[in-house]
Amino acid sequence: MNKTTRHKPQDLDIVALLANRDTSHFETGQPIRLLKGQIGTVVMEYDDEALEVEFTNNDGTTFAMETLPLDAVLLLHDELLQTA
Repeated sequence: MNKTTRHKPQDLDIVALLANRDTSHFETGQPIRLLKGQIGTVVMEYDDEALEVEFTNNDGTTFAMETLPLDAVLLLHDELLQTA
């Protein structure tokens, strides 16, 4: 299946959270909340059941790394889907 027709996120895909999620800061351990719609990058896939997602700020510094079930994220698309 090519990139424009698949529905499961893969390594280096951009995803968005479907709900708020409480976690801790990647470096400081302080409690933080990731908000619905927060954008992250898939860095690893786990047996078609879960994803490791990295969340960064605008300068690329990681502030959270979360293992998420597939149904917790939405795969974002930036390419046109050809239908014919």
